[in-house]
Amino acid sequence: MYRITFIVLMLTGFISLAQNAPIDFEENGIGADWTWTVFENESNPDLEIVDNPDSSGINTSDKVAKFTALETGAPFAGCESQSGGFDLGPFTWNEENTTITIMVWKSEISNVGIKFANPQGWAEQELLVSNTVTNQWEELTFDFSNAMNPPEGEGGPLDQIIIFPDFQNRDSDQVVYFDNISFSDDEVETPEDGPLTGAPTPTEDEDDVYSLFSNSYTNNPVDTWLTPWSNAQLEDLQIDGIDTKRYFNLDFAGIETFNPQIDASDYDFFHVDVWSNNAEQFRVKLVNFVPDTTDFEGEGEIAFEIATSEWVSLQIPLVDFADADLVTDSGNLLNNRDAISQIIFSGNPTGALEVYIDNVYFSKENLSSDEFEAQLGFAMYPNPARNVLTITSKLSIDEVRIYDMSGREVKSAQHLNTSLDISELKDGVYMVSSKIGNHMVVRKLIKQ
Repeated sequence: MYRITFIVLMLTGFISLAQNAPIDFEENGIGADWTWTVFENESNPDLEIVDNPDSSGINTSDKVAKFTALETGAPFAGCESQSGGFDLGPFTWNEENTTITIMVWKSEISNVGIKFANPQGWAEQELLVSNTVTNQWEELTFDFSNAMNPPEGEGGPLDQIIIFPDFQNRDSDQVVYFDNISFSDDEVETPEDGPLTGAPTPTEDEDDVYSLFSNSYTNNPVDTWLTPWSNAQLEDLQIDGIDTKRYFNLDFAGIETFNPQIDASDYDFFHVDVWSNNAEQFRVKLVNFVPDTTDFEGEGEIAFEIATSEWVSLQIPLVDFADADLVTDSGNLLNNRDAISQIIFSGNPTGALEVYIDNVYFSKENLSSDEFEAQLGFAMYPNPARNVLTITSKLSIDEVRIYDMSGREVKSAQHLNTSLDISELKDGVYMVSSKIGNHMVVRKLIKQ
């Protein structure tokens, strides 16, 4: 049997500055891992990232920020992000970003304040807006259209947000929840030219799969789907009722899972479904560490040319990540896969790639081995073939699909009766996928 390098199944002079937003406090979002400092609040209890206490109203987020304003704290007790370009990032006011919205949940009516500062501490007076309802989520709007940018020589662009959740004199401790801080130009909208249908439904048995993200399987924990060192943005959405991840403005996106690390020693494939309307190339890198440590051990990256504007299923043999002829950088091959802790997606166009991702999992090769093919009585001949390809099996052959090496389907047949006319195919190398009952047998075909 030929070793399959890959199987691709396709189915229906100034730099612009922009803030990291919307601040949503989600695990894979923005704000939860920032360095928040509490000030003028007596003992200054930490800002907490907690489960949403009330998802029955306008805010259905999983995570929110919780600020406890102490009775003994100052009226202007608050919290601030880290300055120096680490959290919010440098930005300047323009006509597109001066409307700020924030969702709050409060048990009392009082002002909420917001202001912004730069690394040298230059800031204008905070704006104050009061909530109008209690014990439910409300969105407040702040108009910074009259705000100034820091004057030249005063420390550069703004890069810090400062929030006063309960700007009042208090006669008791007050808990305030806030969430979804948005600038008027940062709303993420799914493009109209995205996929209209969800990714194809996997067919592997769950016992043969270690799933990270799929509606079809029980998913194992992942630390983050977008590491802080990534250069990309991430949106979680549903397409046709199917959970999907959208990476956009993508240069590279890191996925980390140290708790737990993935022992893929007994698995044969890495699988991911990809949809893109602008990908010239898509790359997948797996990184292994020394088990139970953060010490790098080895990695392998494989590049694919994929069709655009349709779902492409990459079923990549794990041995290929250790093949110096296939990986993009053969200096540190993935010779071991007992503690895979990072998966990195990248590609071209650099910094502007948009991809939709689903069905990320490792799987076992079960019924495509020579031994099982013998049990099936499977045979495909001649190979090389010229005009007619013959495929036989003891069981009914439900479907045969032939793909060229770019992954594009070039011929298919239902309920094959052993012989398939391939005379119209150009000379070259193809992949033949035969569906036999619940099983799939894939062979390389040389047409000449």
